[in-house]
Amino acid sequence: MQLVFNHYTRFSAIITLLALFTHSVWANTQHVHTMKRVEVASQNAPLQPIMIQGPMPIEAEYFAALLDNTTTEYSGNAVFYKGTLDGYPIVVAKTGKGLENTAAATAIGIERYHPRLIINQGTSGGHDPSLKVGDIVLGERSINASNFKTPKLAQGEGSHPFNWLPMDLMASEGSAGEGSSAKDAEKLRYYLGDKQLINLALSLAKQYKRGNVVKGTIGSGNFWNNELDRIAWLHKNMGTSVEEMETASAAQIAHAYHVPFLGIRVLSNNITNHGEYDPTTAKDCQAFVEKVVRAYISALSE
Repeated sequence: MQLVFNHYTRFSAIITLLALFTHSVWANTQHVHTMKRVEVASQNAPLQPIMIQGPMPIEAEYFAALLDNTTTEYSGNAVFYKGTLDGYPIVVAKTGKGLENTAAATAIGIERYHPRLIINQGTSGGHDPSLKVGDIVLGERSINASNFKTPKLAQGEGSHPFNWLPMDLMASEGSAGEGSSAKDAEKLRYYLGDKQLINLALSLAKQYKRGNVVKGTIGSGNFWNNELDRIAWLHKNMGTSVEEMETASAAQIAHAYHVPFLGIRVLSNNITNHGEYDPTTAKDCQAFVEKVVRAYISALSE
């Protein structure tokens, strides 16, 4: 009888423990179901902006005025206008004139805004006599047309610019003027424009009414050439269509950062065919670039 009682007692204890465990699990389950919750979605990667560059106010502020929700930031000599065009982020960089200002603004702009592409645009002077004031040159190539090494001449032998040699500063990390590395630096370096952007711009050429839109070579340098023989020499030996002071330096920095790039330059004057300076062409160029950018944005959403 005692043995039966003991078995019964153990069985009752087991049943009690099972009941307590089951109640605990049920209670915890019920508690989880009544907790409030929130689900946080994964973030989409931010859109990379398009950067539009122009050196002077007349070459940048028209485009900046097209933007919605604009804010302005400053860095060194550069001014950056941030906003949107057709809902897409745009940064307009007023770089300041010249190779140095443009290179600095391009590097700052890339580091700060991480653009998906850069268009450097503005006015230029014609080297090709077939081009008229108001025509636009798409930079199939750009070149720093002011990098030269002169031949050695003794005092009194004069200076002969037509005999100067090109000097490619990016040929090596060694000296471009003396030593074993100098000989390899005696060549022209061209930066090629983005083919997709060139083709897009050409497809819109008929919408531009101020002049023709053509492919060509943009020559850059901190100079303003008024010597017709010098202009003809650059046109013949470097293939320059126009000259200005910015595109090649922006192209060089964009290339270093692997950012697609295109220079777009309107002729504001061309002394090779008596084309007088017309500053209103700066607005015409920006209006054409606007069409290119809107078309590019539209294609992204297709």
